[in-house]
Amino acid sequence: MGLFGTNGVRGIANEEITPELAVDIAKSLGTYLGNNATVAIGRDTRVSGNMIKYAAISGSLSSGLSVIDVDMVPTPSIQYYIKNTRTDAGIIITASHNPREYNGIKLIDGDGTEFSREGEKEVENIYYSKQYNNAGWENTGNLQTDHNVNDYYIKGIINSVDAEKIQKQNFKVVVDTGCGAGSLTLPFLLRKLGCEVITINAQIDGTFPWRNPEPTPDVLEELSEIIRLSGADMGVAQDGDADRAVFTDENGNFVDEEVLLSLVAKNILNQKKGPIVTPVSSSQRMADVAKEAGVELIWTAVGSINVARKMMEMNAVFGGEGNGGLIFPEHQYCRDGAMSCAKLLEIMASGTPLSKLAEDVPEYYNSKTKIPCNNLEHTMECIKKKVHEDNVGIKIDTIDGVKVWFEDGWVLVRPSGTEPIIRVYAESKTMSRAEKLMENGALWIKNCE
Repeated sequence: MGLFGTNGVRGIANEEITPELAVDIAKSLGTYLGNNATVAIGRDTRVSGNMIKYAAISGSLSSGLSVIDVDMVPTPSIQYYIKNTRTDAGIIITASHNPREYNGIKLIDGDGTEFSREGEKEVENIYYSKQYNNAGWENTGNLQTDHNVNDYYIKGIINSVDAEKIQKQNFKVVVDTGCGAGSLTLPFLLRKLGCEVITINAQIDGTFPWRNPEPTPDVLEELSEIIRLSGADMGVAQDGDADRAVFTDENGNFVDEEVLLSLVAKNILNQKKGPIVTPVSSSQRMADVAKEAGVELIWTAVGSINVARKMMEMNAVFGGEGNGGLIFPEHQYCRDGAMSCAKLLEIMASGTPLSKLAEDVPEYYNSKTKIPCNNLEHTMECIKKKVHEDNVGIKIDTIDGVKVWFEDGWVLVRPSGTEPIIRVYAESKTMSRAEKLMENGALWIKNCE
């Protein structure tokens, strides 16, 4: 199995994600970049963050890189900084939505996007070869700090939306940043956009005492209750590194992430036409929205880097994943939870509440599960073989995992890039059929283990 998964390298802090690993990955990156390169290095709020960050700084300096320590930042904040400065690459220490005991190492390219798969492979090859560039004592890199990265990022978002239109509405927004890195940016951004902001879990705490970093509906009851009690226009919650955001409407009801993706796509396509991009795990809603607007929809493998790179290639007007990870090319080619919030407020500023916007997209039902698996590669090859041999469904797609379309829905079975599990996604026009399709996918896994 390779070093890099769907989004960087992740594992239990100080067991799998160790200082030694961070040093070696940073030295591999330094060897890949060559002499005279500069990297920005930051982290989210996890308690193991400093341990891994300083190790990454040491490895970078030892390979001759110059380092800018930006400390605690959302992932899209450091990406925006790298994109708009003369920084050659970046390292962000984060495990995103994974539980509190995890941490991770993610590489950022010089244009602010996540490292390409090809770039990751080259860094990975250096890592396994251990053929590092060890700088002489006089060429070990310079270290400096920059504490203005988050302010710079907030200004960038404000410049990418119709701030004046939003400010006129005086929205009331309840914000749950989950004690993650978004605590340093999202509440401040919304206040600058003229919102009255009510925060919960907005203190910096890498133990994530109230909820795990992933903002799933079952941990957002308090957010919903405060919306109902306060008469807020919207609620927003972020994951640990704030590259994603999920929303609740003015009634406190959770807006399904697939609905969010398609409603934003629909409203953007009402303003400008062009291709849209999404992974094979996304809802058929996106295909319906694209068809209605008369534009092309491009499916990709799962992973925001795959979506972002395809968007750049196709000059797409919008893209994203059905997990709250939306990408706005006018701002930057990466998932950005704070930008998603600002853009949604801009859409709502035309006078339509979020609940009504959510009703204005095609209706589908989704069912998904995840199943532990000790041999991902063997199981997936077995499933791929069986669905072809049995001529299952009307169309089979193996862009990423195995996706089977039926007349009345689809099921996708794919291995996780970050955990030893296989995910099953299913969708149909009725919940009972979606659940049945999901059960079929789970049965394929069971029969192949």
